[in-house]
Amino acid sequence: MNQTISDRVRWTTSDLELLTTDEWKRYEIVDGELFVTRAPHWKHQRTAGNICFELQLWSRSSKLGEPITTPGIIFTDADNVIPDVVWISYERLAQLLDDEGHLRGAPELIVEVLSPGTTNERRDREAKLKLYSSTGVQEYWIANWQLQQLEVYRREAAQLKLIATLLADDEITSPLLPGFGVIVQRFFG
Repeated sequence: MNQTISDRVRWTTSDLELLTTDEWKRYEIVDGELFVTRAPHWKHQRTAGNICFELQLWSRSSKLGEPITTPGIIFTDADNVIPDVVWISYERLAQLLDDEGHLRGAPELIVEVLSPGTTNERRDREAKLKLYSSTGVQEYWIANWQLQQLEVYRREAAQLKLIATLLADDEITSPLLPGFGVIVQRFFG
């Protein structure tokens, strides 16, 4: 028997509050679907840290915004996630940060570092891509530490579109980050 969309359990932010706190698990909801992941691989964490570091160096000199690792973003009651890295302008940060320290809307840039496995890839390449596209994220990077490559999605009209897959020797630049340029290998080193 096929399950229809209306029969599917839809998770909400308040449901997460009822789950046992576990520092080794990350709970995210995309379109009412619950995703539970465990603490990522060391190289996954290192990649996220390196990306944040490079964005931090640029941000300190540009004074346009700031990056942060694993922030909570609550788009709606049925859409809240914990991306690996975000960069947000100071203007948007002032508008979107709630009293509990969560963003209540889209930062300009979101970075996800892929974790191995079909479910993890589906979450980042499909579910989160659709969510970030529909909520107004301007740029989305998917970093693959195993292949040492970076997929860059940019907003074209009303959607995030893949504009480049960069390899280790390529340089990442962005119209969001004037003057930012880093050899992709630095994210994985």
